[in-house]
Amino acid sequence: MAEKTSSKIKIKCKDVWKVFGPEPQDIIKNWDQYNAMNKVERLKKTGCVVGTQQASFQVAEGEIFCLMGLSGSGKSTLLRCINRLHEPTAGKVFIDDQDITDMSGLELREIRRQKTGMVFQHFALLPHRRLVKNAAFGLEVQGLEKKEREKKAYEALELVGLKGWENSYPYELSGGMQQRVGLARALATNPEILLMDEAFSALDPLIKRQMQDEFVKLIKKVKKTIIFVTHDLHEALRIANHIAIMKDGAIVQQGTPAEIVLNPAKGYVEEFVKDLPKTKFITAQDIMQPLDKWVMPVASSTKELINKMTKNNLRFSFIVDENQKVVDTVDYFNLTLLTGPSQSIEDVPKEYRPSHYPTLSISGDTFLESLLDKAADTKVPLVINDDQGRIQGVISRETILTTLQSA
Repeated sequence: MAEKTSSKIKIKCKDVWKVFGPEPQDIIKNWDQYNAMNKVERLKKTGCVVGTQQASFQVAEGEIFCLMGLSGSGKSTLLRCINRLHEPTAGKVFIDDQDITDMSGLELREIRRQKTGMVFQHFALLPHRRLVKNAAFGLEVQGLEKKEREKKAYEALELVGLKGWENSYPYELSGGMQQRVGLARALATNPEILLMDEAFSALDPLIKRQMQDEFVKLIKKVKKTIIFVTHDLHEALRIANHIAIMKDGAIVQQGTPAEIVLNPAKGYVEEFVKDLPKTKFITAQDIMQPLDKWVMPVASSTKELINKMTKNNLRFSFIVDENQKVVDTVDYFNLTLLTGPSQSIEDVPKEYRPSHYPTLSISGDTFLESLLDKAADTKVPLVINDDQGRIQGVISRETILTTLQSA
């Protein structure tokens, strides 16, 4: 699953409609009348197809946001409204607070050239061009000189694992390799945003899973904001920070993978997730508890520590230094055996610390199924650390059991 993102909003859709056919505004204006009809009835009566209805969501910078739904749910239509490959019938689309729906053709072309890249389901490679020239195509459109664009294309192909294949033709590659070329072409222009439409759905299951894993690793390196369209809920849960599930052109639920899995909307979404092995999609970050009650600074006194642990009904507490790194773990029962005046926790003899209960630290993207084995090895709650070893949260065994019960 993807990493935590920034809070800056990169993309925002507000009440976006796309209606294909004559008099589309009439459909929107009289939606109460047409809403109860199915697609066939609506088409027969109005000659219109509602691709997207009143869709609203926002995507944080650096986030992987999945639009998920079955065929015909409107997800690809909504994706194309973001860069105006489809003109929204109503509503607004913002990129970096700029109203895309209000831009001139020239302004829109500049946004497409400089800020967005697109990866298609069926690769859309040029069969008569070698891979390096396929990867450089967007740069060629931008007017970059040949030497510079080929340099960037070589770098992009290496980034997606195709170094050494630069002078091959698309027909010489497997489906998975061809999709990498499509991704390299999108990355070569260094866009801030990637729009990916069923990018892996044409691949064999084994290659598809491999590409998903490699894609998540790659995105951590290049740090792009991504909207990823898929009909595969497993795929969405594996790679996304947030998911919007669509049905009949409308978004029926939005949330993190854990929110979707643990609290599905009644009916449509509930049916989607009912048979999922939920332990494979819920991560440590999803269920970790905040630090306030669990940690104390290294300069704390034993009295302060005992009072806080009593208040929060804790058996164990974690001592952190000024960099928020765990330096020790203390046991409430051992502390209460101390006699004499309160003293700094640094001065407490080692025998009063639970050295026989090792502190286990894990990363936030560890899945619940892996937490079970780790929790069985220690009585001390699990510590979630970031890449610099700073504590981010705590998971008690009770939390794991409660999550399993609800899952």
